[in-house]
Amino acid sequence: MLDQALQMPETISAVLLSADGLLMAHSQGITVEDAERTAAAVSGLQSLARATGEFCRQPPEQWRQTLIEFDGGFVFLTSAGQGAYVAVSTTGRVDIEGVSSRLQELVQRLGQELTAPPRFPAEGPGNPA
Repeated sequence: MLDQALQMPETISAVLLSADGLLMAHSQGITVEDAERTAAAVSGLQSLARATGEFCRQPPEQWRQTLIEFDGGFVFLTSAGQGAYVAVSTTGRVDIEGVSSRLQELVQRLGQELTAPPRFPAEGPGNPA
């Protein structure tokens, strides 16, 4: 599914991560070690981005996407459901609007499949609240 997000010219890699920075999946163009490091880093970025929502008079849950620009490329970080995020890296020659639209389409199409519920133990006899 992540490789579908990369079917645009100038895209490089993609990772799917949970809100707490754990790697859930990655595209073929990135090693597990690099994907895990990226997942941890962009998890912090989404947290910082949410914290700035008030600057735009928006609640934190209204955050949808962050775009980071480098001299030679971009990183797109997009909300992909409750507690899940997709990050895509590209070259500097990418169609920014095209990637952003593709990511939104991917998130909408997959819906619940990209949801990562919070990792808390369930209440019950063996796990008291």
